[in-house]
Amino acid sequence: MNIKTLMAKYHVAAPRYTSYPTVPYWDTERFDQGKWGRAVSKSFTHSNHQDGISLYLHLPFCESLCTYCGCNTRITRNHKVEVPYIEAVLKEWELYYKLFDSKPVIRELHLGGGTPTFFSPENLELLIGGILNPAIVHEEAEFSFEAHPSNTTEAHLNTLYQLGFKRLSLGIQDFDPKVQLAINRIQSVEEVALVTSQARAIGYYSVNFDLIYGLPLQHIEGLSATITSVLALRPDRIAFYSYAHVPWVRPGQRRYTELDLPSAAEKQQLYELGREMLKNGGYTEVGMDHFTLSTDSLYTAEKAGRLHRNFMGYTHQYSELMIGLGVSSISDSWSAFAQNVKKVEDYISLVNEGKIPVFKGHILSQEDLVIRRHILNLMCKGETSWAKAEEQSEGFSEGLERMSSIARDGLVTIGETEMKVTEQGKRFLRNICMALDSRLYANQPQTQLFSMSG
Repeated sequence: MNIKTLMAKYHVAAPRYTSYPTVPYWDTERFDQGKWGRAVSKSFTHSNHQDGISLYLHLPFCESLCTYCGCNTRITRNHKVEVPYIEAVLKEWELYYKLFDSKPVIRELHLGGGTPTFFSPENLELLIGGILNPAIVHEEAEFSFEAHPSNTTEAHLNTLYQLGFKRLSLGIQDFDPKVQLAINRIQSVEEVALVTSQARAIGYYSVNFDLIYGLPLQHIEGLSATITSVLALRPDRIAFYSYAHVPWVRPGQRRYTELDLPSAAEKQQLYELGREMLKNGGYTEVGMDHFTLSTDSLYTAEKAGRLHRNFMGYTHQYSELMIGLGVSSISDSWSAFAQNVKKVEDYISLVNEGKIPVFKGHILSQEDLVIRRHILNLMCKGETSWAKAEEQSEGFSEGLERMSSIARDGLVTIGETEMKVTEQGKRFLRNICMALDSRLYANQPQTQLFSMSG
């Protein structure tokens, strides 16, 4: 089957599998605050001294709405919101600290948004200082943050570098002025080049650029020019994502219509163009949607079989416990997930009442844990294996049966106790993992829950 036929066949709504089960299939009825607290305590005791823990801090504020964005944001130009929000995040951290039996060892810390650089350098120092004060920083710790090229100052870069941040991710998306106007995300090549050069001069050893294909008004010539400019700036890694059109979830995407979006065939052409240009430009495809230089830690981690994936994306190091602080953040204790409330006012109110502000979650069953491991292996290693006993899991055995048709299409090879993604199958990781998703197949959605896979 040729690639065009495969792309058409597998162009379906599919999860991105930052977790399993995916959020729409969490069993919230079996979840409560007490179970979540016990799951955190158990995971912390088991893993803190060996692996350390990961922290994700969600900073939701933006001065303007980027209409393509699927993140939980609060649009405002009132910077007086910064300190009250920081105080709430630090109170939430104190609530988690009470669940720990020793000082937390921070292995990974990521600032996401929203726009973390909405906050002043001084307030970011207040926030990070409060997070690190009761903790121990692991000797191999990695701190990273997301930034808008148009409002990231040299003071931001210097302050965060002094606090331990060495990784920077810049949201580019596309340099085409028409696309930028449609998605309300304006930044020039010159602005991006300035922030990149400033970061490298300060000492940041990794700069990531985010690019998106399938955006409104995007076309081959414009994306080609964008990637040519990106290659000239030589970021250490590039995330090349499919645009997720979900206007029923993100009303801002109604600024344009489906008629403004590339067709499925045009979107495939955009992807193939970008993938070819990045690979010809000296980047290696790592995991799903990521391209890196051979000097990048994601590249070496994949080669060594150590690549990991969580709600923060791909990382080269593993930690069992990931705590999400801030509005809408998701936490993962490996055996349980929990998500914070989504409104800033509700979040601040709950932490001021002394409550961990989660509003839903999921306690993983034994079958969930089995399937989660295999999906994670496929996403990170491109292969997985199992003991014969695992085939007794009804959900997993049914997933293997569904996988047989994918194998016939040449996307995976399946042996008696192992499975490998083929070179062609790398394009279809979401579809491959979906075959193992027993919860999705047991309860087929009546409406579209996920973005299209292509």
